[in-house]
Amino acid sequence: MQMKKISGAQLQTQYVNGKRDFSSIDISGADLFEAKLRGAELTGSNLQKTYMPYSNLNQAQLQQAQLQAAELSNAQLNQANLSQANLERANLFRATLRRANLQGANLEAVNLQGADLSGADLSFANLTNANLSGANLAKANLTKAQLRGCNLFRAHNVDLSNAYVGSLTIYPDGHRSG
Repeated sequence: MQMKKISGAQLQTQYVNGKRDFSSIDISGADLFEAKLRGAELTGSNLQKTYMPYSNLNQAQLQQAQLQAAELSNAQLNQANLSQANLERANLFRATLRRANLQGANLEAVNLQGADLSGADLSFANLTNANLSGANLAKANLTKAQLRGCNLFRAHNVDLSNAYVGSLTIYPDGHRSG
């Protein structure tokens, strides 16, 4: 089944007019700067290389969405569901993901520098080579999360007791593992 391709402007117009279900659509490469998409249903959608800094995606449903190389710096993703989403190489610099569901998400080489992940569920997530320096991980669930080569320098409130860390992981105090 081929996804329906729509522009960022079409998406925003439809949202303003009351539509919330955008499941399995293709908006890859769209310009959604400062978009207000609170509670939008984007499950299984293609948002690769989408430009969405400062967007409001609080409580959005993004399960299994394709967000590779998406620009989400300073975006609001509180209580968003990103389980099983692919965010490889996405930029989430200073994004807010409080109580977000990132269970099983692919966050390989993601920039989460200065992000607020307090209360987020990152269990079983792949954070290999991710940059979490300065991030807030208070009460974040990192059970069985993969953190090989991850940069956690100056990250706050990190509990790595149930996470997989490997050599080249940089701990919050700046020391490397292994």
